[in-house]
Amino acid sequence: MNDTAKSMPSDSDLEDTVGFNAVLGMKLVEWSAAHAVMELPIQKMHLNRSNALHGGVIATLIDAVLGYAGVWVPEGEARRKALTLSLTTNFMGQVREGTVRATAVKKGGGRNIFFASCEVHDEAGNLIAIGEGSYRYRKSDPFGDPPKG
Repeated sequence: MNDTAKSMPSDSDLEDTVGFNAVLGMKLVEWSAAHAVMELPIQKMHLNRSNALHGGVIATLIDAVLGYAGVWVPEGEARRKALTLSLTTNFMGQVREGTVRATAVKKGGGRNIFFASCEVHDEAGNLIAIGEGSYRYRKSDPFGDPPKG
């Protein structure tokens, strides 16, 4: 087995989405240091009045994947969480069906804050949206982990 194969997580290593992200149907499909990929199979409920993927759904996908890009930790280390400080989304195209894929990269930051950027593509590879965000690591979590299911 080579190093590349070891670093690729299996589906069982990936965290399940919860809450609103899970209701929308988002799935974390890749997650490693400073990198995250989420996919969303488009359903009728995701469409706007023009029958295209709603901008709010795209922005939510971007926000979620940007956050994941900054909070990955190696197995055995304490889990990290973050809060969104700012989010910028630019819409480049439309999509009506299929699955969209959001790829995020942590660009930098420090002990308390990190920055990440993202691109969202449709199945044909067309650029649908781009986003950037700044996030603050949570020092504590008064709400705990959300319930599963």
